[in-house]
Amino acid sequence: MRSNLSHPMSLGTTRRAALSKLACGFGSMALAGLAAKNSEAALAALSSMAPRTGVVPARAKRIIFLFMSGGVSHVDSFDYKPRLIEDDGRLLDFDDLRAIAKTGTSPKQRVMAPMWKFEKRGQSGLWVADLFPEMAKHADDLCVIRSMQTEGIAHGPATLFLHTGSTNFLRPSMGAWVSYGLGTENQNLPGFVTISPAMGNGGPRNYGTAFLPAAYQGTAIGRAGVPAKDAVIRNMTASNPFGGDVRQLDAIRALNAAQSAGTAGGSDIEAMVESYELAWRMQTAGPLAFDLDSEPQHVRELYGIGTAATDQFGRQCLLARRMAESGVRFIQVSYADNTNNPAWDQHSNLKKHGDHALAVDRPVAGLLADLKQRGMLEDTIVWWGGEFGRTPYAEKNGTGRDHNPAGFSVWVAGGGFKSGVAYGETDEFGHHAISDKVHMHDLHATLLHALGLDHEKLTYRHAGRDFRLTDVHGHVVSDLFA
Repeated sequence: MRSNLSHPMSLGTTRRAALSKLACGFGSMALAGLAAKNSEAALAALSSMAPRTGVVPARAKRIIFLFMSGGVSHVDSFDYKPRLIEDDGRLLDFDDLRAIAKTGTSPKQRVMAPMWKFEKRGQSGLWVADLFPEMAKHADDLCVIRSMQTEGIAHGPATLFLHTGSTNFLRPSMGAWVSYGLGTENQNLPGFVTISPAMGNGGPRNYGTAFLPAAYQGTAIGRAGVPAKDAVIRNMTASNPFGGDVRQLDAIRALNAAQSAGTAGGSDIEAMVESYELAWRMQTAGPLAFDLDSEPQHVRELYGIGTAATDQFGRQCLLARRMAESGVRFIQVSYADNTNNPAWDQHSNLKKHGDHALAVDRPVAGLLADLKQRGMLEDTIVWWGGEFGRTPYAEKNGTGRDHNPAGFSVWVAGGGFKSGVAYGETDEFGHHAISDKVHMHDLHATLLHALGLDHEKLTYRHAGRDFRLTDVHGHVVSDLFA
C-alpha cells in the first residue's frame, strides 16, 4: 500500500490569486481555525475515497464488527470446560494477573462453574451455551476462535488495543486503516461508520484516524445511551441545502479548488472540501440508507425490532446491514454503555450477562440470517467479540468474574472463513490460551488479509517511520480460511 497518495485537484495560481482578493470560498479566518486542528503532514497526503483493490486476492468486501464492550465470559458462552463443573467451589492456584500486578503474588481462587448449560449445536456439533440460544442456531456458520490473547487488563487499554493495535499511543483505528486501504464502494456514504459508539474507554480514538488523513475517520451514527431510533448523523436532513441547483455546488467547488492550488495550506482546504462535499451528497443518499421503516415487517421482526428487549440493538444491526448493502467498507456496531463501566463487565453479578444476552442474541442471529438469505454473507465478514474474556474463577470469591486477556473467545462468520469450527484451545479451566494461539495483532492481520490487504504493506509514513495497524507484529492465521 502506498504511504503517500496522489493529490486530486490542481488549478492555476492566477485564479487562486484573484479568488483570495475576492475572499470567496471558505472564509480565511474560519479556514485557519479549522485547519489548525489537523495534521499538516496527514492532510498533505489526502486522497479521494475512490474504491481500491488490495494486493492479495480478497475473500470479502466489508466487515461488520459487533463490539461487545466489557468482555463476555467465554467460559459461559463458547468455550466449554467440564473441569469448571467438576471443581466448582474449590480453591485452586491461578495466576491472577491483577493480583500479581498489585502485590507480586496470587492467592488461591474459587473455581466457578458456568451459569448456563452448554450443548453441541448444529451438524457441526459446536459447543454453545444456553446464554445465546438464537446464535446457537447458527453454529454451523460460525468460526469460533477460542485461543485469543490481547494486551491490557483494564478496559481502557484493552479497548484501545482492540481498535487501534496500541494500548496507549495515538494510533489510527482499524476501520480507518481499512478505509485508507480500500476506499468506499459508495461515494455518497462514508467508508467507515460506527453505530452507537461509547464515549468512554478511548471514545472517539476508537474510530479516529490519528495521523492518517481525516477522510478515513469513522462517521458516528448516534452514540451509546441514545435510543437507536434517534441515531442519526448530526445536521443531515433529506433536503438539499442548495435547493437542487448543483451549479452552485460546482461553483463553490471550483472556487475552493482555486484557492487551494499552489498554496502551502492547500491540502488543508481540500481535506475540508472533501468532507463538505460528502456531507452534501449524503443529504440525498443518507436518509434513504437510514430509513428502517422502509424494511418489510417480517425483516424488522427478524431483528427483534418492536420487542422491548431487542429493539435497540436490533435497529443497530439492521442499520449495519443497510450500510453494508450500500457499500460501506467497515461498520462497527457497539453494544455498550456510555460510561467507563462497560455493559458486559460483571465483576459481582454474572447473572446480568443474561440481560445483555437477551438484548443482543436475536438481533445478531437476525443479522446472520438476513445476510445469508441475501447472499451477502459470502463477501461480508461478521466479527463478534469484546476486548477480552473473563476468569474461570469467582472474583474475590463472589458471584462474578474478573477480566481475562490471557485466553478468550471471539467468532467470525462469512467472508471466506471456515464455518462450524472451533479453532485453538485454552487450558482445562479456560484461563490461558495454550494451543494455536491467536493474538489480537494476528486477528487484525487475518481480517485485513481477508479483505485483500497485506498488513505488512498497509503502511503510512509519519514522524520519520512507517506505521501499520499491527506495528511490527502479527501473522495471518491461514488455517481459519475455508
